[in-house]
Amino acid sequence: MSRTHTTREGLARLSVNQETVRQLSLPELARGAAELGIGGVGLWREPVRAHGPAAAARLMRRHGLAVTSLCRGGFFTAREPAARRAALDDNRAALDEAAELGTGVLVLVSGGLPEGERDLAAARERAAEALAELVPAARERGVRLALEPLHPMYAADRCVVSTLGQALDLAGRFPAEEVGIVADAYHLWWDERVPRQLAQAGAQHRIALLQLADWVTPLPAGVLLGRGQLGDGAVDLRAFRGWADAAGYRGPVEVEIFNPALWERDGAQVLRETAARYLRHVL
Repeated sequence: MSRTHTTREGLARLSVNQETVRQLSLPELARGAAELGIGGVGLWREPVRAHGPAAAARLMRRHGLAVTSLCRGGFFTAREPAARRAALDDNRAALDEAAELGTGVLVLVSGGLPEGERDLAAARERAAEALAELVPAARERGVRLALEPLHPMYAADRCVVSTLGQALDLAGRFPAEEVGIVADAYHLWWDERVPRQLAQAGAQHRIALLQLADWVTPLPAGVLLGRGQLGDGAVDLRAFRGWADAAGYRGPVEVEIFNPALWERDGAQVLRETAARYLRHVL
């Protein structure tokens, strides 16, 4: 078997999230990923809306790419009724966009603590209430709600769901085909409970998506844009992928990196580098 054939087989499971190479337009991303033999892409709502969801779906189909996820919905921990209604309406719109793109996964980030609140448990309960409101719409559209736990450093402002266990507890209130979880190595690599919890998630058919990025230090101010290129940091990416595989996950492996240093480089070069790093550090 030729090296080229082996490489293409390895890359077929790889998905590159749009934010990893945000400097590329949708057509540039589609063309570049297809030329490398990458199997899919994860898309974000803002550029998809600018391009048009139907046009974006046609573009990806034309290049033979799966849309592995749409980012993102969520941010539904507000207490005020008007704010909660607005968040739910936005999430229903996200479900419409996901369905039009043909992806079965809408990534949800719960949202942080509302201003002046310190009750994490109450905020998580409001997230569960929002999921209950959204499940019927998700079912109608054939899109799975995928709850992503974020590292605890984001609990105050972005995501009160900080561990895989918390995400599984929330998802477990609903049918597995309607609410699953996103397992992102960047957020979960530090937690010794994760191998066991991934096995549990797999047994419950809850793993909707596997995402990878590396953990590099020092973290930047604001920490949101501190994800590292595969192989540049502390995460055992191959082991993390192996835990998910051992749990029965057979879906895409999506690389999602927010890093201004990568965005300042030539996007096609970053795309090639990401594919090479995936083969070297993940497979």
